[in-house]
Amino acid sequence: MKIALLGYGKMGKTIEKIAIDRGHEIVIKTSDEDGYDITKADVAIDFSVPNAAFFNIVNCFKHQVPVISGTTGWLDNYNKAIAICEEEKGAFIYASNFSLGVNIFFELNNYLAKMMGQLKQYEVSMEEIHHTQKLDAPSGTAISLAEGIIKEHPEYTNWKLGNEETNKTIPITAKRIENVPGTHRIDYGSHTDTISITHTAHNREGFALGAVIAAEWILGKTGVFAMKDVLNIG
Repeated sequence: MKIALLGYGKMGKTIEKIAIDRGHEIVIKTSDEDGYDITKADVAIDFSVPNAAFFNIVNCFKHQVPVISGTTGWLDNYNKAIAICEEEKGAFIYASNFSLGVNIFFELNNYLAKMMGQLKQYEVSMEEIHHTQKLDAPSGTAISLAEGIIKEHPEYTNWKLGNEETNKTIPITAKRIENVPGTHRIDYGSHTDTISITHTAHNREGFALGAVIAAEWILGKTGVFAMKDVLNIG
């Protein structure tokens, strides 16, 4: 499989190593919006920057190259991208986190939220910890987890950054600590006890492996998919 790496930072380099180890060829690696011929690739993996992601993704759609994107910060244009994907009969997977473990964690989070919705004495809170180079807060993964709780739990309608609890709002504490790839913890606390679930990443390889597996899976398909489709869960 010939892969275009759109975004060649730390994640792009980790994806490159894993893809080559799995027998694939990297034919494009770029951090620019232009200057590359996307038709050389069978599939594209986008871990670029917010102001380049939308262009990269749409360019793939227009040339019928399936694209996997893990770039955050561009989602104001997500619905527009989906419309173009459908119009061009493209193939697309966006995920805030491609880690196989995190995507199982998403499903556990949804299931727990559904159960805890029946127990009004518990209040939910969330903490995420990442490396100091991560500039956005909360993380895209934390937002996805909060949205999963809101969907399944009748008591919550919103989330906010900060540890102060307000009515119907999930408080998310974001910490930045050197050399932490990513930790997410969800707590349901009452005056008698606390129930917690945690996912801790040990390195970037889990994120990169998931992206490569998603690229392998989407080849030859048309439509908009999610990691739960790749993993056949949920």
